[in-house]
Formats: sequence, structure tokens, C-alpha cells
Amino acid sequence: MKYAVQLYTLRNDCANGAEFLQQFKKIKALGFDGVEFAGFHDLPLEEIRTALDEAGLVAVGCHCGVDSFDTPEKARACVQAAKTLGMDCYGTGGAPHDTPEDVARLCEIYRTANAVGEPEGVKFYYHNHSGEFKPFDDGETAEDRIAKDAYLEIDTYWSHYAGEDNASLIRRLSDRIVHLHVKDGLDGHPLALGEGDCDIKAVLDAAQAIGLEWVILENDDPEPDGFSDITRSMAFFRACE
Repeated sequence: MKYAVQLYTLRNDCANGAEFLQQFKKIKALGFDGVEFAGFHDLPLEEIRTALDEAGLVAVGCHCGVDSFDTPEKARACVQAAKTLGMDCYGTGGAPHDTPEDVARLCEIYRTANAVGEPEGVKFYYHNHSGEFKPFDDGETAEDRIAKDAYLEIDTYWSHYAGEDNASLIRRLSDRIVHLHVKDGLDGHPLALGEGDCDIKAVLDAAQAIGLEWVILENDDPEPDGFSDITRSMAFFRACE
């Protein structure tokens, strides 16, 4: 199993595009093999790909708004962007999901996008927070409905915070999961791995059991800074091996 980091975790550790690219070698030096993007600092994707290759990193996905792939034409542009960066997945960090109508719109977007992406080897995925696990009147959750048309990136802290048993959830949705976000926290406040109450070892064991290639570290609020935080989390990953 390989480790990637969601670059949103390091958003405050760079001030411009040049510093953004300089982060890649630091990330590799900590033991990560991949990154997931949360924006591209207005840099040409070819330049980003060159920097990734030079650092020895793989792009495993990205978070963009669903409006970036809500038509077939836009989805085709995202597929091309994914191929430029060497990714086989393209996703979003969340979208309106509070009502059945919100979820129906999301499902239509993902159904259309995946009809474009799947033949090209690119899967469009959705990243949850905690609200997706609140049942609608019929007992079905937004996450269950979204999973019918989107591939999934389970954020395992937010699912834990919502009261889900992560090991069971991962097994149940295994055929739709492309990534896991591995995250810890307490009372809705994300923390470095091992500093909260999420059973990270159970998450990693479940990822291994379903044959997942990548797990992705994320911390929405790293302390005291992004690199210090992911350094502690990487030490936790290594201790679990």
C-alpha cells in the first residue's frame, strides 16, 4: 500500500506557484509516493507533471468543484487534464447533498462524467464529509445514493465522526472506493494521525483487505504547520506497518 498526501493540508506552507512546486521534493523526502491536488496555482499542468516526475511522485487525484465536470464537454477536458498529470481519477471535495434533489443533481453529474471518463480509464469520484451519512426519510443516505453513480473517496474521519464503523463501511462499498482519506480527530476537529479517536489501524487493515493501492493523508487544520503535521502522521503510518 502506498501513501499520498492531499495538498490542501499544505496550503499555508506555500505562497506562490514556485513554492508549490518546491514542496514536491520535501513530500517525497518524508516517504510519500503521491499527491492529491486541491488546485493548481494557475500553473500549466505540463509544468506540474515535470516537477512531479523530477521529485518521484505520482498524482493520484484532485479536488475540483463539480461544476468543472458537469457537462460532457467539461468532463472531456478534465479527462485530458487527468491524463496530462498521469491520474486515473478526478474528483471533488464535496458538493450540496442535504436534500434528495441535491443528491439527484449530483448523481446526474457523475453519471454523465463517468460515461465520458470510464472508456478513457478515468474515474470521477466524490469525497464525503459527515452529513452524507444522515438518512433520508426512506432510510437511505446521501452516500449510498451518490455511490450508485460516483466512485468514492471515503474520508474516514468524517465517516467515523458521523457514527459509521469504518471497517464495515469500507467492506460494504469496496467496489466503488478508489481512495481513502486517512485522517484523525476529536469532536469534529481534525488532528494528525494517532492524536484523535479514529481507529486508524482498522482503516488501514480494511484498505489492505480490499486491495486498495493508495491511501491519502489529509488534515484540514494542521498544527503547527502542514509539514510538521504530516511528518508526525507519516511516523504513525510507519509504526502501523
